[in-house]
Amino acid sequence: MKEPLLKRDRVYDFLAPVVIPEALLDTRHGPILYLEDITVTFDGFKALNNLNLTIGDGELRCIIGANGAGKTTMMDVITGRTRPDYGSAWFGSRINLLGMDEPAIAAAGIGRKFQKPTVFENLSVQGNLELAAAGNKGVWRMLSAPLSAEQRDAVNEVLSLVNLQAVAAHVAGTLSHGQKQWLEIGMLLMQRPRLLLLDEPVAGMTSAEIERTTELLLELAGTHSVVVVEHDMEFVRSIARRVTVLHEGSVLVEGKMQDIQNDPSVIEVYLGE
Repeated sequence: MKEPLLKRDRVYDFLAPVVIPEALLDTRHGPILYLEDITVTFDGFKALNNLNLTIGDGELRCIIGANGAGKTTMMDVITGRTRPDYGSAWFGSRINLLGMDEPAIAAAGIGRKFQKPTVFENLSVQGNLELAAAGNKGVWRMLSAPLSAEQRDAVNEVLSLVNLQAVAAHVAGTLSHGQKQWLEIGMLLMQRPRLLLLDEPVAGMTSAEIERTTELLLELAGTHSVVVVEHDMEFVRSIARRVTVLHEGSVLVEGKMQDIQNDPSVIEVYLGE
C-alpha cells in the first residue's frame, strides 16, 4: 500500500486537509496551483492579461496591487466564478480547474474567504462551525443526525485555533468585525481545504485583531497553502515570505518583501500612489 501523499504531524490533526489521492492531486514534483497565460476580458478591457502564477504546496503568498490590477478576477478564475478567454489553471499537476464548476473546485480542496465576512448571524459561533462541518447537506444533516465525534473534536480544535472558545455559545451577529473574520476562516477550515484564498482578511480590524490574525495565518502556513490578497502593507510585511505584485492584469514583479518595496517599478505604480 502506498503511503499517503501528505504526512501530517501538526497539533491540529483533525484540521489536516483531506489527503486527496495521488491520482487526482499530485504536488510531489510541482506547485499546488499553476496558472499559465490566463486572460480575461470584460467588454474589451483585459482584467487579466497573460497572467502566470505558481503557488507552492504549504506556501504563504501575499498578492498586492492597485485597485483594478486583477486580484479579484484572479481568485474568481481559481474558484470557478469566472471562465478565462484562454489560458490554463491547474490544482496540482492533474486537476484542471477550468473543467470544473465552483462546488467541484471547493470539494477538491480550495476554500475562499471574501473581504466581507459571511457568517450566519442568527446562529451561535459553534453552530456556524457545525453547519460548515455538515458539508453539502447543511441544516438537514444537522437536524437528522448529530455530528460525529471526529467532527465535534474538529469544531473544538477550530474554536481554539481561531481564538473563539470564550464566545462559542454567543450569537455570531454579536461578534466584533475581527471575530467574524476569524469565524469565517474557521468555517473554511472545517471543510479541510488544501488551498486557502483570503481577500483582505485584516480590513477593518483593530491592531490587536491584526496581530492575532498574523499569528493565525503563520500557524496555518505549511499545513495549508495560503494566498492572501491585501492592501495593508504593514500586515503584508509581518507575514510575507514571498510577494507577487499585479499590475494591469499581469505579474509586475515577484520576490521577497524587502526587494519588492524597493523596486522602482512597484514604487511607481503602487507603493508611491
